[in-house]
Amino acid sequence: MIIGVDLGGTNVRVGLVEEDRIVRLLSEPCKSSGSEEEVLEQIASLVGALMTPEVTRIGIGVPSVVDATRGIVYNMVNIPSWREVYLKDRFEERFGVPVRVNNDCNCFALGVCRYGEAHGYRDVVCIALGTGVGAGVVIGGKLYCGKHTGAGEIGGVPYLDRDYEYYCSSRFFVGRGTTGKEAYDRAAAGDPEALDLWREFGGHVGQLVALVLYAYDPEAIVFGGSISCAFPFFREAMYARMREFPYAKTAGEVHICRSEIEHVGLLGASACE
Repeated sequence: MIIGVDLGGTNVRVGLVEEDRIVRLLSEPCKSSGSEEEVLEQIASLVGALMTPEVTRIGIGVPSVVDATRGIVYNMVNIPSWREVYLKDRFEERFGVPVRVNNDCNCFALGVCRYGEAHGYRDVVCIALGTGVGAGVVIGGKLYCGKHTGAGEIGGVPYLDRDYEYYCSSRFFVGRGTTGKEAYDRAAAGDPEALDLWREFGGHVGQLVALVLYAYDPEAIVFGGSISCAFPFFREAMYARMREFPYAKTAGEVHICRSEIEHVGLLGASACE
C-alpha cells in the first residue's frame, strides 16, 4: 500500500492507495496561514492516521517549485511560511518509509496517464485550469519535469497584455466582476451573457492549446482543475480557435478531453517513484 498526499493552499487530502484504488481518504482545510511547523504537523497527523505496516511509500504533490530528487519544496505561494522545506527528509525520518515529492501538476499528469483518460498515450500534456494555470508533461510514456519540476509552467508565458494564467484561469472571471462558479451557474441556467463569457474564455484556452501544440505536439491533452468542469461551455470556442492553427493535421489529430477521475492528483502522487 502507498499513501498519497495532495497538498493545496485550500485543502490537504491524504489517501491510502491499494493498486489503483483509494481505500481510505482523509481531507481537511489546509492551515495555509500557519507556520511551517504547523502545516507540516497537520500533514503528518493525517498521514499518521493512515499508516499501517503494509505502507511501503509516501508520495506528496505540492503546488510549488520542487527539487524532486532531494524532496525540497521552495517558495510555495499558497503557503507563505514554506520557503525551503526539506519535506522528504522530514517525513522519511518520521515514518521510516521512502518519500517522493513532486509538483502537483506533474502528479495530476501521472495520475491521468496511469489511471485515467490518457492511459495508453505516450506523449501527453495535462493542463490544470483553476486558480492558476499549470501543466504536467509526459514524453515517451515518462514524466518530464525539467530541473526544478517547472517544465509545464505554461501559465506564466506572456499573452496579450498579461499572461496565459490571467486569461485561462479563475482570474479571467474575477477581472470581469464575477467568479468561475458564478459564471458556471449562470451559464447552466442559460444566461446569454454568461455563455458569451465562456465563449470568450474558450478562445483564450484555444490559444493556450496552440502554444502546447507548438511546444510539445502531444498525442493527447487532458484538462483538469475546477474551471475544467465548465468544459462543455467553452469547448466549441476552443476548437474554433484551434482551427486557425497553421498545421491542420497536428490540431486535428490531438485527442482533447477533461479528466473525470476523482482525486486523480492524489493517485498520481502515490505513483511517484
